[in-house]
Amino acid sequence: MSPTAVATLAASANVDLWSLTDHDELGGQKEASEAAAALGLQYVPGVEISITWAGRTVHIVGLQIDPTHPVLVNGLEQTRSGRLNRARQIGEQLALVGVPGAFEGAMRYVSNPDLISRTHFARYLVESGAAASTPEVFKRYLAEGRPGFVAHRWASLTDALQWIHAAGGTAIIAHPGRYDFTPVEFGALFDEFISLGGKAIEVVTGSHTPDQYVEYAQVARHYGFQASRGSDFHGLGEGRHAPGTLPQLPADLIPVWRDWL
Repeated sequence: MSPTAVATLAASANVDLWSLTDHDELGGQKEASEAAAALGLQYVPGVEISITWAGRTVHIVGLQIDPTHPVLVNGLEQTRSGRLNRARQIGEQLALVGVPGAFEGAMRYVSNPDLISRTHFARYLVESGAAASTPEVFKRYLAEGRPGFVAHRWASLTDALQWIHAAGGTAIIAHPGRYDFTPVEFGALFDEFISLGGKAIEVVTGSHTPDQYVEYAQVARHYGFQASRGSDFHGLGEGRHAPGTLPQLPADLIPVWRDWL
């Protein structure tokens, strides 16, 4: 969907404050901001940065950023550069398990080859009949340990927070419930994040279950994190929640957007 289409969807759901947080990309920010203004929505510039931490991929959201800041722009250009090669390797791995042509099929869903991702492969595998839904594709083919998974070395946590802070933004750990870390590893992640100036975690998000809303609300209280709430919306029919449909944050938590309204 275009940034304008997502803004229109958010407005139709009575969203007040909205951010487009594309993965490792800032190209939609101008259109998103202009569309939000035309629809009477307050807009916060944002991005979702892929990092590698403890050998696994973690996502860090940056909000209230300057999307033109050269430190952030150049950093994201670097982290995008390996996506296309990784995608070719994913296609090769899928061919070995009986799914030929996946790279070419995924490319049909991509407007910018530098941004090809597992989601584009998932859409093709559903189209080709290899799976019934995108969640099933990830479970059977694209998650770690499955035949189509290819690891990629993203930016470091230090890199991501330096880029976000240079651009005047606030750093948030996205959907912590998605990461397969032990309690000790989570503690190390949160401690390092705080030491680097990280301020918040997502608590209520389309990637969390209701039980995880409660779990990560308690994490926010324990560490003194501000809390974020967001749909993690990637396309119609591809997630549990569209913009504006999630429950509110627990009343005792401090929303990350408190000072922006």
